[in-house]
Amino acid sequence: MPPRAESWPPLSPGERSVAIEVLVHGPLSRSEIARRLGLSPGSLTRLTKPLIESGLLVEVPEAGGPEVRQGRPSQPLDVVADSRYFLGFKITQDMVYGVVTTLRSEIVARHDRALTGHDPDEVVGLLAGMTAELSRDRPGVAGIGVGVGGLVEDRSVVGESPFLGWRGVPLAALVRERTGLPVVVENDTAAFVEAETWFGAGRGLDRFVVLTIGAGIGYGLVLGGRRVPYAGDEDRGFGRHWILDPHGPLTPDGRRGSAVSLLTIPNIRYQVRAATGRDRTYEEILAAAAAGEPMPARVVTEAGRALGTLVAQIANFVMPEKILLAGEGVGLMKVAGDVVDAAVRDNRHPRAAPVGLETKVSDFHDWARGAAVLAIQVLVLGAAQE
Repeated sequence: MPPRAESWPPLSPGERSVAIEVLVHGPLSRSEIARRLGLSPGSLTRLTKPLIESGLLVEVPEAGGPEVRQGRPSQPLDVVADSRYFLGFKITQDMVYGVVTTLRSEIVARHDRALTGHDPDEVVGLLAGMTAELSRDRPGVAGIGVGVGGLVEDRSVVGESPFLGWRGVPLAALVRERTGLPVVVENDTAAFVEAETWFGAGRGLDRFVVLTIGAGIGYGLVLGGRRVPYAGDEDRGFGRHWILDPHGPLTPDGRRGSAVSLLTIPNIRYQVRAATGRDRTYEEILAAAAAGEPMPARVVTEAGRALGTLVAQIANFVMPEKILLAGEGVGLMKVAGDVVDAAVRDNRHPRAAPVGLETKVSDFHDWARGAAVLAIQVLVLGAAQE
């Protein structure tokens, strides 16, 4: 029997603003919420009443214990993080990574399964089985988020996914039919950016960039504290068409000297294999470069220089408060961090402010968590209606 969805009534725009403020920054006093949102006390009372009645918000004791004060006491408002749970899935070419998160996106369980084929029915069946496993003995599951590499339309249909060979697959509807739960589907990088904006490195920042390196290149831009949505398929074209070295390597994927050709794991492995005739893992190449082996060291140094150039160019145009570098390829920073830093300096004005570059060692569970955050945003807070 599929799990029963636990949700709240739809929120008005004002209620949504209050709920998001408390969810992301809480617990907060009513006066602080009113100040942040520019609301009068009466308006705030009107907006918070249904949120408290529905159980989305709750009054909590003030930090530091009770105090003697004049007038009517006002306890801070917070969310009950474990009142609802969300499932997040990240689909790769050969695996599905699943997590359970609280309302504040804390991961409380993980479950991974190998993907033996790419037929949509087979993938949906696997997701349904993982949903049953992750929901077992866990009441209060409110919905599912699924992250997929590629173009996603209307947060429901996979328009195109090269990794899976899909076109026009109504994934949200198929998963909902098998699980009985509300489902939101999104590009995996977009989901990861949303999670970092709300609950991670970008929380509270006005201008924030996420750059991911791994099997591909991912890019996400946050302006005014909100992610700038993709206007089309430019998220996948970003790395292929951003030329960092016109005389750089020509690889099977990406133009000569592009970010994809220089920085992605498959193309770094290709360059070493083409030069040495030996196939190595990415980790082996990094270790060989650190040990001073000439060809791996050359490829890794070129990748580091390319990454520094890319970071500097992003900083020059966007002027972000922080750039978060993440993905399974960030091990490059341990070996070529000095090269990256030098390339950033070489491509910036001498008096430019330092680039706030933060590296996050992440795995695919972080991407699955991002999908769960999308589910929180859309299914609980109605962000899809904005």
